[in-house]
Amino acid sequence: MANYCHQCGTALPVGARFCSNCGAVLAPQPFLSFWPLVRPRIGRKIAGVCIALSRSYGWDVAVVRIVAVLALIFTSGLFGVAYVAAWIGIPEEPFGILPPAA
Repeated sequence: MANYCHQCGTALPVGARFCSNCGAVLAPQPFLSFWPLVRPRIGRKIAGVCIALSRSYGWDVAVVRIVAVLALIFTSGLFGVAYVAAWIGIPEEPFGILPPAA
């Protein structure tokens, strides 16, 4: 399922936020309109919190996971509480939605 720019009609990838041709801001995806973070069902290791952050902000998932482990070690488990809170607070990706193209 491709997205199309509402101004120039250019076909865009599924996760695009701006038109690559005219620069127009695109409307958000229906399931992302109220919350920019979603935990994907594919590619997660424990709960999908690290991959959700990496996809949302465009970071490398390996770096996010390394920082998470270091934060868990150096904060004496306080980061673990924050991770569990993020696990509960970040909604899971709905079925039938493909991940954004890289």
